[in-house]
Formats: sequence, structure tokens, C-alpha cells
Amino acid sequence: MTSSSSTRPRGAVGGAGSANRSRTVSSGPVSSRTARLAPLRRWLDTLESPVTSYVALQIVVGLLVLLGLVMVLSASMIVSLKENDSSFSIFLKQLSFAGIGTVALWIASRRTIGFWKRLALPVLGAAIVGQLLVFTPLGIGFQGNRNWLDFGVVTVQPSEFGKLALVLFGALVLANKAQLMGNIWQALIPFVLPVAAIIIGLVLLGHDLGTALVLCAIVAVMLYVAGVALRWFVVGALGFGLLVTAATLSSANRMGRIAIWLDPSSCDPYGLCRQPLHGRYALADGGWFGVGLGASREKWQWLPEPHNDFIFAIIGEELGLPGTLFVLGLFLALAWVALRMVRRTDDQFVRLVTAGILGWIVVQALINIGAVIGALPVIGVPLPFVSSGGSSLVTTMLAAGVLLSFARQESGCAEMLRERPNWLRSSLSVLPTIRRTSRR
Repeated sequence: MTSSSSTRPRGAVGGAGSANRSRTVSSGPVSSRTARLAPLRRWLDTLESPVTSYVALQIVVGLLVLLGLVMVLSASMIVSLKENDSSFSIFLKQLSFAGIGTVALWIASRRTIGFWKRLALPVLGAAIVGQLLVFTPLGIGFQGNRNWLDFGVVTVQPSEFGKLALVLFGALVLANKAQLMGNIWQALIPFVLPVAAIIIGLVLLGHDLGTALVLCAIVAVMLYVAGVALRWFVVGALGFGLLVTAATLSSANRMGRIAIWLDPSSCDPYGLCRQPLHGRYALADGGWFGVGLGASREKWQWLPEPHNDFIFAIIGEELGLPGTLFVLGLFLALAWVALRMVRRTDDQFVRLVTAGILGWIVVQALINIGAVIGALPVIGVPLPFVSSGGSSLVTTMLAAGVLLSFARQESGCAEMLRERPNWLRSSLSVLPTIRRTSRR
């Protein structure tokens, strides 16, 4: 009697076995590939976490401020010793402003969206009053610009706070008119006319073209995000070009800077050309890997204001190409976080404030770095978070606090922050997996 097993074709048994073996063999590489990609998937999942914007903002701003303090100390030592008989006076002042900015950032990060809406009008009024006070006996000028208030103990630049005021007021107005952006007059009144025009006009009256350019960039970015048709930006660009041309022709100092930028070979190396020329010398001396932290030669009275507008040149000289790329990478990371917040929020006010702060910081950084490398004429704006200057540092840190307050209110973020040990432990648990995978 033949058993049932003997009646089955051998091919069937062999085929099944072969299929099982083939599945086993083929599943090996697939499973190992999946295991290798698992850490990457976890990191990608981490990027989509509700706390990503909050944590990334803290890291990027912290690194920028820390780098700024280190470079201000290095770049200002000679100037500080000459002016104050101490190599650390400028650095200690910047450190105190960083402390004030940290407190402002922390307080701002705990506020609600409603708080910033309520604060928009009072901050705008204070900014306009402060800018008007520049033209009273309290106001002082520096290098042709009258844009500071001298309170004896400290000097304040009200136009820096005007940037935040313009962002908050513009977001409040444009968010309330979200359905009316098809009408250009609804977009312009009262945000552009008269409010932005008054603030920019007062800044230009003090001959501070650099700050006026940043304010114009804030207005343009916010109108674009609000949904104004692109054709109106062409008209605006023409008007803006005429405004800049008039402001340039009305100032011999600005005309000299433009002439130097257009024809560097014809300038006096001991006159207006000195700063841009020695800024490029600093970058050239730094080369690939820099001369070393603290070893700059240009800061020895060759490069004027090395700790202010041209601190990027000292970074390039002392830290080389890696240092300059690190700074650029931090600003790119800040832009990525802000764009991520714009994309993920449903609140038009949050979207507009975030876009306005993004335009403010990124455009100001581009103007500063462009002037240092020779791509733009020297206009005179600080590098955000990095250059020496109390008003700029405190205001930009306050703006970062506003962004952190929005990031905290992203869906799920507050809950995860309350359970911080859990999500932090789960994030750090990825690191040993990555190390084991890399060893294989």
C-alpha cells in the first residue's frame, strides 16, 4: 500500500522547499537592509515630532549667541584695551546683554498667541515714540547715522525694536484681513500706509539706510505670505529702487561706498576703502582652516570695528572656511525651522509673525555677509546674534523667544515637553543603535 506522502510529486515537495529557501535567502538581505535603515527612519520620525521646532530653535539660537560671545571676545580685545584699558570691557558688556536677552527669550517663550496680539499696538506706539526721540537732545549720531538714544548708562537703538513692532502689528492687521488680500488697498492700509512708511521714513531721516532696507524686507515678506499678488511686488520694487536711489544720492558717504563697491581699484586704502579692503584681507589670510582662534592680525587696528559689522571677517580669518560655513549653516537651519513652523501652523497670525521674523534675520544676515565678502556695498548692519551690540542682540533674542512661544503651542508640543524625560530618553536611545550599525 502506497502512503499518501509517496503519491505527492517530488517536484511539489522540492518546489515548496525551494520556495521556502528562496524566501529565507531573499529575506536575509531585506531584513538586514531594514535594520540598517531603522536608525535613519527613527531620526526622520524625530524630525516630524511636535517638539522638533522648539528644540531646534533653542539649539540654533544658543549656538549663534555662544559663537558671537566667543568671537566678540576675540575680535574686541585690542579695541577694548585701547579705549578702556581692559581687554574684556566690550566682551563683558556683550555678555551682560546676552544675559538680558536670555531672560527676555525665556519670558517671551512662555507667552501665548493672544498675548502677542494684545502687545502689538503698545509695542508699535513705543517704537514710534522711541524713533521720534532720536531727534531730541537724547539722540546721538555715529558715523553719519543718528539712530541711538543715550541714557547715560546705556545707549539704545529704537529702530531695532521697531522691527519687532512692525512684525507684530503687520501680522495682526493682515491676519484680520486674510479674506481681503485680493484688494491691494486692504493690504496696504494701515500696515504699509501709514505705519510702515512712518517707521521707515523716521529711520531714513536718521540716515540709517541699512536698517531701512531690513524693514522694507520685513514688509515685503509679510505681504507675500499674506497672499498679495506678485504683480504688485514689481510695482513695489520699482518704488523701492527709486527710494534707495534718492537716499543714496542724498548722501556723499553712501555715494562713496557705492563707488568703492563698483570700482575697488580706485579707492584710497586709508580712507573709505579701508574697511571693505581689510575685511577681504582677513578672509584671505584665514584661508581654508584659519590662523587660529584669537590669532587675527586684522583686529590689530587694521580692520575698523572688527567686533561689530565686520565680525564675519574675523570669523573667516581665525576659524577659516569651516567657521564661515558653520555660521551659514546655522542661519540656514534657523530658516528651515521657521519655514517648518510656517508650513505646519493653521493660525495666520503665527504664520505672518514667523515669516516676518524670518525675513528680518535672514535678510539682515545676507546684507552683512554680502558686504564683508564684497558682494554688496558696505551698508552697516550687524550680523544677528553674533555682532557686538546690545539693542540688536536683545531684540533678536526676544524675537527668537516669540518663535519659541509659537513652537511650544504646536499641537502635541506642550504635552511632550511636560513628559520631557520620556521623549528625551527615547531620542537618546537611538544613538547606541547608530553606533552598533556603524561598527558593522
